[in-house]
Amino acid sequence: MTAITLSLTNLFLLSSILTLTSAIPPAQLFSPLVPQKVLATFKALPNPVQYPQWTSTGGSWQFFSPNTWTSGFFPVTGYEVNTRKILCGATTANALGTADWLGLGRTASNGLVPLEISNGVGHDVGFLSFPFVEELILNPNNQTAKNAINAFAKLLAKRFNSVVGATRSWDSSDPTNFQVIIDNMMNLEVLFHSATLTGNSTLRKIAIAHADTTMKNHIRGDGSTWHVIEYNANTGAVTKKRTAQGFSDSSTWSRGQAWGIYGFANMFRLTGDTNYLLTARRLAKYFLDNIPAGGIIPWDFNAPLTPSPRPADSSAATIAVNGLLLLAKHETSAASSKSYSDAAIKILNDITTLAWNPSWQSLLSNGTVNKPANNQLTGTVYGDYYYIKAGNELIRQGLAKCL
Repeated sequence: MTAITLSLTNLFLLSSILTLTSAIPPAQLFSPLVPQKVLATFKALPNPVQYPQWTSTGGSWQFFSPNTWTSGFFPVTGYEVNTRKILCGATTANALGTADWLGLGRTASNGLVPLEISNGVGHDVGFLSFPFVEELILNPNNQTAKNAINAFAKLLAKRFNSVVGATRSWDSSDPTNFQVIIDNMMNLEVLFHSATLTGNSTLRKIAIAHADTTMKNHIRGDGSTWHVIEYNANTGAVTKKRTAQGFSDSSTWSRGQAWGIYGFANMFRLTGDTNYLLTARRLAKYFLDNIPAGGIIPWDFNAPLTPSPRPADSSAATIAVNGLLLLAKHETSAASSKSYSDAAIKILNDITTLAWNPSWQSLLSNGTVNKPANNQLTGTVYGDYYYIKAGNELIRQGLAKCL
């Protein structure tokens, strides 16, 4: 490897990656249990519709009102299984021919439409837009999808403060307390889609401003991230850096780090700005450097090991995998690309070994929804979605076969 190549890869070729002996994805990614479980959940959706968010400790889905930040994930899972069917075809062995996945995803998405007018999810309208974004890929003339994307983008844009340079995440009883969480990087894409649909370039500028502000204030020198940054809404000054779901204000909540990897890699995809690529690399390096021996992603990288073991977070693992695969796709160096994809596949193998649970209604167990609230050892709808999505991306990149 030349010095030039090392420079291009930002020296992220970690010893843990270099020692990989194989990069073979887990077979469970393409198991017939994937569509079988997803179909069973579609059939179990209540009427009026509610959506799965997490499981009980016994593995049964718990259903919630559509007015919840996670409500877009199960409808878009239908679209993702439809993508799997397009990529792999429908055979008896893969069980992908057992349902009209696109029809199921479309029907389930109808429960999100009222949220275009009013909802309580704040900045997380970007997550609600996911199935409508997928619909427009398949049918660019679908007016319902266009309306949803534009409505959700408008709601998010209203939360932008030009003094702070960001969109507000959580509301506060104190109007001067402007809270921004690292998760909000994942909501910015809807602004780009709406800008394309409407020609409103301000939406794109808002997304870029938010990403730039996050890049400036959310990331520590070692590439780790704070969960929450509080600003003075009137001056834009940072008033506090803290956590809400991590171990401490100085620790690194793993799902937040994963959101950051994916979010900044996605901003590079959307803008071509190499600052976002460099940032995503830094966050990925920290994430990979801090995976403990055994390969299991903990809920917080800095949480103590005693008096009880740190719970894992399978959703942090699958989100990070998708971010790493996005980096692999956009790296110009073959060595860099392979290192990211190999790391992603290793994480998938490790989390599958730990969390694949055929007896649960979710695909994966061992998710941590909110450790401070004692919500752990569960399946999560977003962890499952990103697990399926990762399998599809591996197929697209020629890194896996369908069955």
